[in-house]
Amino acid sequence: MTAAPATLMSARRTALLGAGLVAVGPISMALYTPAMPALVEFFGTTDGAVKLTLTSYFAGFAATQLVCGPLTDAFGRKPVTILFLGIYLISSVLATFSPTVEFMVAARALQGVGAAIGISVSRAIVRDQFTGQASARIMNTIAMMLALGPAISPTIGGFVLELFGWREVFWCMVIYGVALMVAVTVFQVETNPSPGKHHLNPRQLAINYTTLLKDPRFLAPAILIGCGLGNIYALATVLPFVLIYEVGLSPSVFGLTMILQSGSFILGTVITGQLLKVTDAHKLVPFGLAMLVVASVLMCAMTLTQEPSVASVMAPVGLFVFALAFVLPASFTDSMAPFPHIAGAASSMLGFLQFGGGVAASLIVAMVGDPVLGLAFVLPAMPVAGVVCYLLLRGQDTQHAAAE
Repeated sequence: MTAAPATLMSARRTALLGAGLVAVGPISMALYTPAMPALVEFFGTTDGAVKLTLTSYFAGFAATQLVCGPLTDAFGRKPVTILFLGIYLISSVLATFSPTVEFMVAARALQGVGAAIGISVSRAIVRDQFTGQASARIMNTIAMMLALGPAISPTIGGFVLELFGWREVFWCMVIYGVALMVAVTVFQVETNPSPGKHHLNPRQLAINYTTLLKDPRFLAPAILIGCGLGNIYALATVLPFVLIYEVGLSPSVFGLTMILQSGSFILGTVITGQLLKVTDAHKLVPFGLAMLVVASVLMCAMTLTQEPSVASVMAPVGLFVFALAFVLPASFTDSMAPFPHIAGAASSMLGFLQFGGGVAASLIVAMVGDPVLGLAFVLPAMPVAGVVCYLLLRGQDTQHAAAE
């Protein structure tokens, strides 16, 4: 029988640190979304060029996921976290002083590189110390921040934009980065029991990632997470243009409207947290899957049949994020539990699929060219695809376990 992981930090400290780290990526992505229409005017450019600043952030974030996890396996969780947070702070300052949209695209890509460490290391420090239901409870807290970040950030960004300006939105990111750097330096304990440079061997990396991508125990929850959370990031590229341009909201009212999304997810995580005290996390998954499908159908139908309004746009979005709260704790735990020897790599691949889903959906919406059509077809298709892949791969996993 495998020995239980050594607990070097309390569950509370691990959850708080993990939540703070995991939020840096979504917050940096979504905080400035209310300013995107304003940036079009400031730089004298097109909607597509400004959307590219978000896509470049996605790309830097997703690609770096494949590197930062193995780096924490090789050199330890804490020093690598501090290094990447340093990159994040530098790039945030550069973005603040962007003179052109091209400079902003480059700064945002570098910012994505720095922010990538948050998602990767937050899951790894949990897997280093906890498994089973204890892990699921911590992952529920981390999941709250993972989806709450892009939900509540536009509210803050909208008010900062109207009160001060778009540059001050990036100064908010700098302040958050400094606070996070201090928290990691003071409170994070090194949890990697056996760092080693062999984790960076290209052949070993290829073996590790191939192992993960061939194993339905990883793929089933990872694709579900990628299509679910990735869809939240894709929504961040669509909702500002739908609600500000089509519905006619101001940036600050848009930010307040996004509280409907964050409130729905908070409600879902609170209910999930209470249920986890009395039932296994896996028993909540079927309810979450069913609600994801219903939310997707409603998103498509209401967008096609009704004039865009706050109610027609945000009601399906609210149900979608509420449903995610039911599937994330078990999915996070299941994707990491079988791979303690490559926890960093597993967390990195999970993050890559998660943000890769956001990149893919955003690019498809950009190709469609109409954010309303993207909301009607592309974004509802993402969670449905995740549910279908999850059910098919879980069937393979069951067959594999029965054969063994």
